[in-house]
Amino acid sequence: AQLSEQFLKLAQDLDVMDAKTPEDIYKSHLAETGGFSRRRDTGGAQVDSARANLASTFVNAFVNAGFGDDKLMTNNPDNEWLYKNKDHGMMSAAASLGMILLWNVEEGLTQIDKFLYSSEVYVKAGAALAVGILSSGVRNDADPALAILTEHMEGDSHVMKCAACTGLGIAYAGAAREEVMEMLNLVVEGNEEGGADSMLEASLAGLALGMIYVGKCDETVGSTIVQKLMEASDEDLDHSHARYLCLGLGLLFLGKMEKADAMLEAVRTIEHKIAKYAAVVLETCAYAGTGNVLKVQEMLHHCTEHLTEDAEHQAAAVIGIGLITMGENVGAEMALRTFDHLLHYCEPPIKRAVPLAIALLHVSNPDFGVIDQLSRLSHDPDTEMSQNAILGMGIVSAGTNNSRVAGLLRQLSEFYSKEAGHIFCVRIAQGLLHMGKGLMTLNPFHSDRMLMSGPAVGALLLLLHSCLDLKTTLLDKTHYLLYYLTCAMSPRMLITVNEDMSWRPVTVRVGMAVETVGQAGKPKTITGFQTHTTPVLLGAKERAELGTEEVLSVSTVLEGIVILKDNPDYEPEEGK
Repeated sequence: AQLSEQFLKLAQDLDVMDAKTPEDIYKSHLAETGGFSRRRDTGGAQVDSARANLASTFVNAFVNAGFGDDKLMTNNPDNEWLYKNKDHGMMSAAASLGMILLWNVEEGLTQIDKFLYSSEVYVKAGAALAVGILSSGVRNDADPALAILTEHMEGDSHVMKCAACTGLGIAYAGAAREEVMEMLNLVVEGNEEGGADSMLEASLAGLALGMIYVGKCDETVGSTIVQKLMEASDEDLDHSHARYLCLGLGLLFLGKMEKADAMLEAVRTIEHKIAKYAAVVLETCAYAGTGNVLKVQEMLHHCTEHLTEDAEHQAAAVIGIGLITMGENVGAEMALRTFDHLLHYCEPPIKRAVPLAIALLHVSNPDFGVIDQLSRLSHDPDTEMSQNAILGMGIVSAGTNNSRVAGLLRQLSEFYSKEAGHIFCVRIAQGLLHMGKGLMTLNPFHSDRMLMSGPAVGALLLLLHSCLDLKTTLLDKTHYLLYYLTCAMSPRMLITVNEDMSWRPVTVRVGMAVETVGQAGKPKTITGFQTHTTPVLLGAKERAELGTEEVLSVSTVLEGIVILKDNPDYEPEEGK
């Protein structure tokens, strides 16, 4: 519970404790057209649309994430907001509690508890999911998520099972817990009669297994998923969510390079068009963040055929190029140039994936040129293209409060005011932009961008692969998959503490990081710095160094929570 405590303390220090409502984020009163105000005078009461409410639920959850306080969910004893949503909307609304109380397991469970006994199946499922979200990335000795979600895994209710699988995947991402794996394996193997419902359960369970065993190359998990892909009937594999089984398989080998080769051979034996998709996903995941040029070439070969349908593997290949080259600057710039060519010469299925891949290269790092390009693509006549570009803007600007993006998204919300799907995307992007009131980041690289966090990459990939088919995933019934992003959310703070965890404010210099590998002498590691007193927020490309000689930090990299010691050799300057 340390994380939650420190995070709330940081929020107090920066004075952002007030809960924000979705309206504070949309700022519809700033819209030039004034469409809202005029409509209100003529047409009587305003109609609450279910989709708009669902979007507000997500925005509310992302913006107040980790603060334990909001206007819609926590302070209403009679929970009217829950009942302004329909079916699966109720589930997401109840689950948003987990997001708002993020990392604070003790308090969160008491607030969520009453929903676990609700008569509505969807509310109950949402509460179960909330328990999973709540314990994302935090270790708790009591293991509440495992205890509460186990009973739901064994029930008959389809909705409960989906929620429990997703909850476990979020709670134990990267933890490789065997007891969780055994339960999820049973779900993946599924029951005999098949059908769409059991396929959905199996895919969500496969995805959760991928998240829990991310980059672990576990054989039992891998063989379970591959076997499911081999035995499933054709209509099962045509199910819109079968792609998550492939993604789960890919995540298993995230960044492990040639260890995935044996699996690749097995996957290629499947007699269905999904085999190509699965192979591409598996290969790109295996080389994630390596910048392997030969693999990028292979992926470009996939894009050379001009297909109009059955081109899912091509879209996966485009995202794969982004995935392989993310993490080093030279490769990323080359990839951006390649994407320009793809936009000129390729068929629509490939073009649609380009904004997603661009976003993957610039997570939480709103670069001027990138935002410009995505903003152009977001007015594209092709609906899927523009929706992807809008969500891409959300990912690129996640948790930065970037005012330029905020302005662009407000314009888009007027431009598409009649299109329900687009508005939903714009709202989600707005929620991501102001995530955690600007104190969080989705960036999967940490400790000076040397290490890649598996669960974070997995969460981003899940979002991007869902975007390849928005109509049947996020815009349909499984929008609760958005909550997987909690695995990638981390506070972008730098707090300096004494050894007993009490705060110790010191001056630090924060500036753009400079590559100093192999330079002679003592090169400067940062450029264009400003001096602040901790706690400070670090952007995606920034680095901090201590501004005084009084103290030494125990760790080499300044980010997150850093313990300081007094410097034994320090002598205060005389004569001041």
